[in-house]
Amino acid sequence: VQLQASGGGLVQTGDSLRLSCAVSGRTFSSATMGWFRQAPGKDREFVAAISYSGVGTTYADSVKGRFTISKYSAENTVHLQMNSLKPKDTTVYYCALNRRSYYYFARTANDANEYSDWGQGTLVTVSS
Repeated sequence: VQLQASGGGLVQTGDSLRLSCAVSGRTFSSATMGWFRQAPGKDREFVAAISYSGVGTTYADSVKGRFTISKYSAENTVHLQMNSLKPKDTTVYYCALNRRSYYYFARTANDANEYSDWGQGTLVTVSS
């Protein structure tokens, strides 16, 4: 499985960006997909996750109401729509794949240790 993240860039406070993650392989259809972010010197932080069916989603409190995760199964892609961006959202964003079944979604979706495959990261910079 390979994950390719894209869509990062430099924006101003209040602007929007849409990150995309293209996933190769059949695992995508049965996997939970997540977005995490990591600033230099800090632990990887959960942002959002979506279940294999797209029905289940969960968000970090810091992005709830501003970010929306979605998946487009026909193209094996997952997106993160980021609105009302703030300078504190500045960091590298990673998409990741979690092979656990939906039964474990609620317990594992926000845990980076449960994700087995990671993309290379895309940098988001929000200027004030």
